[in-house]
Amino acid sequence: MKTVSLIIPVYNEEAIIESSLDTIFSYLDTKDSFKWEVIIINDGSWDNTGELAEKYIDKRSNLKVIHHKLNKNLGAALRTGFENTTGEYIVTYDLDLSYSPNHIGLLLDKILETDAEMVIASPYMKGGKVTGVPSRRLMYSKVVNRIMSITAQKKLSTYTGMVRAFRADFLRSLNLKAMDYEINPEMIYKAFILRARIVEIPAHLDWSFQNKAGAARMSGIRILRGIFSGFMSGFIFRPYFFFFLVGIIMSIIFLYIFIWTVINIFNVLPEIVPVSDYFDAKLSEAIAVTFKARPHAFFVGGGVLLIAIQFLSLGFLSLQNKRYFEETFNLDTKILREIQKSND
Repeated sequence: MKTVSLIIPVYNEEAIIESSLDTIFSYLDTKDSFKWEVIIINDGSWDNTGELAEKYIDKRSNLKVIHHKLNKNLGAALRTGFENTTGEYIVTYDLDLSYSPNHIGLLLDKILETDAEMVIASPYMKGGKVTGVPSRRLMYSKVVNRIMSITAQKKLSTYTGMVRAFRADFLRSLNLKAMDYEINPEMIYKAFILRARIVEIPAHLDWSFQNKAGAARMSGIRILRGIFSGFMSGFIFRPYFFFFLVGIIMSIIFLYIFIWTVINIFNVLPEIVPVSDYFDAKLSEAIAVTFKARPHAFFVGGGVLLIAIQFLSLGFLSLQNKRYFEETFNLDTKILREIQKSND
């Protein structure tokens, strides 16, 4: 029988915590091939979420509740959960049931079938589905995930989703640092570095229940902050990509200005009466005439060239730093695993 730790971070969820836990435990009871450990991380809730969670322990002895005195955000809540698990596998799940509980079983079935280190519930892959999510929120989410897909070494459909299954020994070796939503892409990024196997399964993201409870619940869903974190997280996959992109664009702009300036110089060249018989004197005079007529082209072109050189240089530096980081992270992870083995 495989042991599974189900981690559920909560923040001001008093309106739904009891009904959601009823639904979750009812589903877990049907999956008797696993031994369940459910861990709720009460992330500094100022309503009755913590008290209601503690009372629920009377119904379920395999429920553990850990409290943060202050709200530390999603990343810190998940890390607290990871540090207190005992299962061979770990599943992270959202109390709002935006992914129905059957996704828990699907994730575990896939991780056992494929022997992957991480399995992600993906509503954006082929076969996935989204219901009830506001169009603007959905658009932002898709854009952020698309940017990450472009910049990442390996292509996935969903980088920001929290509902996932992990091999516990692998997850504990990641040495996660992120404090908020960016912990989700951070896990993927560090898994890429370690050449871990990541698998996605089609998922149904359904906000129908969440929309009904929205008026009564004080949720930790902070859309704008999550979007900003998502864009910043996209940067960590390939930081040099952004620098090279800007540098190349600036180079193209400079090249256009340069060609345009050269054409104008050669257009006025036949009209120049040289002060000497040397060609360079005639050319210098043509450049001076062109500069006098269009000085902005020279200043703008020079400025754009400097910007292009700066960004291309930053791109090469960030590429080198990324390689150093990945080598160091691989070495640190290997040392950490050896320490964990010796402790076991």
